[in-house]
Amino acid sequence: MQNMVILGATGSIGSSTLSVMSHNPEQFKVYGLVANSSVDKMLALCIKHQPRFAHMVDATAAKTLKSMLPANLATEVITGDDELIGLVTSSSVDTVMAAIVGAAGLRSTFAAVKAGKRVLLANKEALVMSGELFMNTTRDSGATLLPVDSEHNAIFQCMPAEVQSNLGQCDLSAAGISHILLTGSGGPFLTADLATLDAMTPAQACNHPNWSMGPKISVDSATMMNKGLEFIEARWLFNTNAEQLKVVIHPQSVIHSMVQYLDGSVIAQMGNPDMRTPIAHCMSFPERIYAGVEPLDFFKVRELSFCEPDYNRFPCLALAMQACEKGQEATTVLNAANEIAVDAFLQQQIKFTDIARINEVCLEKTPQSSLSSIEDIMSLDAQARTIAKEAIKAIN
Repeated sequence: MQNMVILGATGSIGSSTLSVMSHNPEQFKVYGLVANSSVDKMLALCIKHQPRFAHMVDATAAKTLKSMLPANLATEVITGDDELIGLVTSSSVDTVMAAIVGAAGLRSTFAAVKAGKRVLLANKEALVMSGELFMNTTRDSGATLLPVDSEHNAIFQCMPAEVQSNLGQCDLSAAGISHILLTGSGGPFLTADLATLDAMTPAQACNHPNWSMGPKISVDSATMMNKGLEFIEARWLFNTNAEQLKVVIHPQSVIHSMVQYLDGSVIAQMGNPDMRTPIAHCMSFPERIYAGVEPLDFFKVRELSFCEPDYNRFPCLALAMQACEKGQEATTVLNAANEIAVDAFLQQQIKFTDIARINEVCLEKTPQSSLSSIEDIMSLDAQARTIAKEAIKAIN
């Protein structure tokens, strides 16, 4: 029986994780649920799953939740950074699902890794912001890190055992691997007229053709920044260089990613676009469990098509790849700038195409910093957010 803490319990990954757990109650127990401020959703989850702890980032939400919980429920409501770190590092916790979106999830995810936990990584920003530090800490603490993102999980599944057991330190060439092929759907604007992108609305950007996701990650998919962040994440997870990583547009989202070997073989991981599959794989690895997902029906798959990314259509993808080459400072800045820009777009303060412009401005103004700790990284993150907000004011 694994005691699990779910960071981002009220989000889509949290919901999918709890769904997988409900199919396998003899193997997994909800020890802690963590959310920002969604009191009603958290209340329902507490009543259904009866966790030992429910942590609300927002103190007012925590107070409200505490007053609403039934008197006979043994769940303890907590709040505060120290309490959150205490929860994920508790000796009672075996596994942490790290699914808080954005930089907000870095500290708690890093703490879980430092404590040597089994960490299921759905928060890609942890590696985008602190890749080298994060992977070195994973190695030193003896933590088990398993990638939840459908693409990285697919790559992981297609890798030989010596790579799977040595993430961040592996030698792909020695393992007979020539390239990682990172697939992406291209999002809702793959075939849209470039001249119309300026006028695209948040609702249109969030209308992903294959996946049901939160607003931030949906916009990132529309700009393909999501794939850019995954490119950076893959660089750290699989210890790659730029030449070993390729992005392939695959609109159907049936092949989740591929690994190309030196002998000419290509191994692909396929399945329906349902996040419960990679979540279940990580939860039970190296075993397999039922995830509640229908198997892929090859007689219903009409076609599998592929194309190269158009960087005029997806400038954010190009910026992310450039930042990956520049190093940790650039990727930290890019992530922060993008979070601010996407939020501004969702608030209808800027145009869709302004997201890339703001990201580019912030990269050009990247402060020179020494990033040897989480505190250094968070300081640079804060500086980049200030620069991004100034860039938004300049546009308006």
